[in-house]
Amino acid sequence: MGFVIAVDGPAASGKGTIASRLAAAYGLPMLDTGLLYRAVGVRILAAGGDLDDPAFAEDQARGLTLAELEKPEVRTRAAGEAASRCAVHPGVRKALFDLQRAFATQAGGAVIDGRDIGTVIAPEAPAKLYVTASPEVRADRRWKQLVGQGESVTFDEILADIRKRDERDGGRKDAPMTQAADAVLLDTSEMSIEQAFDAARRIVEDARAR
Repeated sequence: MGFVIAVDGPAASGKGTIASRLAAAYGLPMLDTGLLYRAVGVRILAAGGDLDDPAFAEDQARGLTLAELEKPEVRTRAAGEAASRCAVHPGVRKALFDLQRAFATQAGGAVIDGRDIGTVIAPEAPAKLYVTASPEVRADRRWKQLVGQGESVTFDEILADIRKRDERDGGRKDAPMTQAADAVLLDTSEMSIEQAFDAARRIVEDARAR
């Protein structure tokens, strides 16, 4: 395994932007694992399936290709809700584990962003960050993003979504969202993206020095 940077945290915390900036800075490939679950959710909905049906969800996860992560519908509000619902199924997580693990263990290293990277997918990663922000700040970020994409949604609706997803992601029995014991906490509530990236880079440099 090369140098792996694991970036975990809840929705709209800034972890995706930080991960992509770190990947560019260190010349490493990056995988946003949240898109995997979003894509599975989109597949289920497109097939007319039930997000709460474990067997159907697992079947859709096993048929997923990385090309599907590029579809614009995986970045919608509906996809985010679908991802959180289908991610609770152990079969879905098992189906996607090998793909994520293979990405994490490639010789050149990688940056991986998700909710269980430092605890389940790449627990041996030398650099681990847990990126978070207050629910209100995260809801404001996501609301502005979705409105910018043309979706009609209110801030209060997004805040309710954020809180529901936090509860679901943190409360699932299989690979819950949690900060790894050796991960460095990075709260971006009061930070610009530049400040957050600078802080993340310092965390990674400290890990590289070790």
